[in-house]
Amino acid sequence: MTTLFWIIIGILVFDFILERYLDYLNTTRWSNQLPAEVKDIYDKEKYRKQQLYSKTNHRFGMLTSSFSFLLIMLMFFFQGFALVNDWAMDISSNPIWSALLFFGILMLASDILNTPFDLYSTFVIEEKFGFNKTTAKTYVLDKIKGWLLGAVIGGGLLALIIFIYLKTGQWFWLYVWIVISVFSIFMAMFYSSLIVPLFNKQTPLEDGELKQAIQNFAGKVGFKLDNIYVIDGSKRSTKANAYFAGLGAKKRIVLYDTLINDMEIPELVAVLAHEIGHYKKKHIIWSLIIGILQTGFMLFVFSLLINSPTLSEALGVAEPNFHIGLIAFGILYSPLSSIIGIGMNMLSRKNEYEADAFAAEHYDGKPLASALKKLSVKNLSNLRPHPAYVFVHYSHPTLLQRLQALEKRG
Repeated sequence: MTTLFWIIIGILVFDFILERYLDYLNTTRWSNQLPAEVKDIYDKEKYRKQQLYSKTNHRFGMLTSSFSFLLIMLMFFFQGFALVNDWAMDISSNPIWSALLFFGILMLASDILNTPFDLYSTFVIEEKFGFNKTTAKTYVLDKIKGWLLGAVIGGGLLALIIFIYLKTGQWFWLYVWIVISVFSIFMAMFYSSLIVPLFNKQTPLEDGELKQAIQNFAGKVGFKLDNIYVIDGSKRSTKANAYFAGLGAKKRIVLYDTLINDMEIPELVAVLAHEIGHYKKKHIIWSLIIGILQTGFMLFVFSLLINSPTLSEALGVAEPNFHIGLIAFGILYSPLSSIIGIGMNMLSRKNEYEADAFAAEHYDGKPLASALKKLSVKNLSNLRPHPAYVFVHYSHPTLLQRLQALEKRG
């Protein structure tokens, strides 16, 4: 057990304790009485249900996170990664095939071990609170499709990365960065049209009052919008959402059918105005650029350490290899990744305020506020999370913060 081994253990323990402390801070905001600041959003019965939903998810989250932490500790202290590496190397000593086998075994085992928790969350907790619409058939098909996509896309990308590493040596990070950047841009453009249809049906929004209202607003703000789709979100859950996808001519706005059923036309247009605001403010492009820059930095640091025997030795493997080094590096890099993630969340919250402001300025803030309230109540969102939890984990401001910002704009 090397010094690096104990550093890795320390990082994992610290992260686990920090996350549980942040979860605890959220519990200090629970209340049996309807708080004054949410009285115009929740009634007493709905608030009681939301608090029960939060408490149930908190207890379940404690169980699942503790189970995952125990598993990773067992993997380290009983040299589980070394064992899986030996299995993979026994089947094939080829660096690409051994890496694919190594990660394939780990991911499949992890998925199988966590499936009972996922089943309980979906068919017990979400069912109890009226959200779940997933059938057993849909659940199984989703699993199979997920495994196949992971094998084809994830496995193919990993194989290409290792191939580049073997062929280019110390400059591999630069070539891999280019490949991942191209892949990221491709997925940003085509994810909604290539991957989403494997799981959900997307149909063009029918002609009518809603489509006309959306097109009128888009024309007013100079936003060319030819693709408005409705997704069958009700196939899995009653929760509602909307999102913007794609770049350039491939951009599209997608509305959940549950969202359309729950909201009035002005509220739906306000939600769309918010999404268009992200595009007009170039938030999507900048997020993509920042993500690509982060990937480049991470790959460069990884390239400096990948050949170090110390990384492999920390996981009980004497002979350095790419996939073992990647596991060790991923954990060592996680504190910096977490700090970067906090910064990205701060930027994301700023972008959400700007998109809200765009919708209020170019359309109307009142129906947007109404839509946000409906979404929060419908999804039983926690309206009073602890500020520390928000700072670390929230990519969006809380509902109350967004409503206050909209009120200031009049």
